[in-house]
Amino acid sequence: MSASLSLSQARRIALAAQGLSKARPAGPVSSRAVGRTFAQLQLVQIDSVNVLARSHYLPFFSRLGNYDPGILHSMAGKAPRKMMEYWAHEASFIKPEHFQDLLLWQKRLWVGAHGMDAAVRSEMEERILDTLSASRPMTAAQLTEKLGHDEVPGRDNWGWNWNVVKRVLEHLFEEGRVSAASRTPQFERRYTLTSRVFPGEPTPAADAEGSMDRLIEAAARAHGIGTVRCFADYFRTPLKAGAASVERLVEAGRLEPVSVRGWARPTYRHVESTMPRRAEGRALLSPFDSLVFERRRLEELFGFHYRIEIYTPAPKRRFGYYVLPFLLREAIVARVDLKADRSTGRLLVRATHGETDAPADTAVELAAELQLMAEWLGLGEIVVEPLGGLAPALAREVARTSACPPPEDSPLSGKTDNVVLVSPVD
Repeated sequence: MSASLSLSQARRIALAAQGLSKARPAGPVSSRAVGRTFAQLQLVQIDSVNVLARSHYLPFFSRLGNYDPGILHSMAGKAPRKMMEYWAHEASFIKPEHFQDLLLWQKRLWVGAHGMDAAVRSEMEERILDTLSASRPMTAAQLTEKLGHDEVPGRDNWGWNWNVVKRVLEHLFEEGRVSAASRTPQFERRYTLTSRVFPGEPTPAADAEGSMDRLIEAAARAHGIGTVRCFADYFRTPLKAGAASVERLVEAGRLEPVSVRGWARPTYRHVESTMPRRAEGRALLSPFDSLVFERRRLEELFGFHYRIEIYTPAPKRRFGYYVLPFLLREAIVARVDLKADRSTGRLLVRATHGETDAPADTAVELAAELQLMAEWLGLGEIVVEPLGGLAPALAREVARTSACPPPEDSPLSGKTDNVVLVSPVD
């Protein structure tokens, strides 16, 4: 008979697995702590959006606080590498041990040059590989200039206006023949031969079932508790093969079936997951954080419906452009639309919405979190705009913790040493 868990217990298991159940460590954050966090998450999604900070920087801030992002650059760019780029949930930093398993299961046929004329592609592949073998890592733009080849004859640019060099590079990246050695400050990949990044022969794993089992168990570790869909979605592996893997892992004693009150789907818990007596964490979560990957799971666990509205026309957005869920203890209690205005050194709080069951100390804790984030980002001021039901309370709390709070008769205007409270803009 499977164990029966309350929703609160399931939440605490999930938060512990993601490194979000405890208060952040005191003192400076070491590279070892960053490495442990990455090992726990198994992967970190990469995205080019830089409204607040690069998306792969944020999960470490959420779990560790004020840390040096340069640690990630070393982990991804210096041997022996602790992380490397490849397709997983989406474009992601992964543990190198997962690379050959993912090579077998990731089939991103829409990426790169699958529809390109075979002769054109083959010629360009050879030229790119020859060039990279004799050079330092290069960006797509540098390779385009070096090879003097821009467009596919008779064809329009594909995707994000990619030329033929970029398309073939992405094809080689998907096949695992080239990898990202690092990124430029403009977030461009510097490509190199995978043999210079991966410690071994970059070939797909030979054992399909063993490969899937390793990926599904890694996903289950990162979840602590979840469904087949949750585990398969983590590395974006096929659902049917993932279901068969879950059965094998149950039989092997690595996963155990459990029931969660209120959930109708079969649910599994990793045997090494932990369930703390209480959750004490506090974190602003990136829209691409692994805790919020699977939206259905997020809603079932926390009662929190979430979608990112970057691609939604501004008049149709409900909560804002770049909205971060705010986790407090074992609940997601608010959502905040944030922007780092680096030119003026300000953290802009464009809108602040509390959930209906948000606890009384939500504004207090959110203000402290925003102060920590501003410090991490090197921003000297916090600007709170009075949009959203939680904004007035947040503005008062941020003002209270500053040196010179604004006049009591105007809580949403004025200026302090490290906070600016403004009226809505037209």
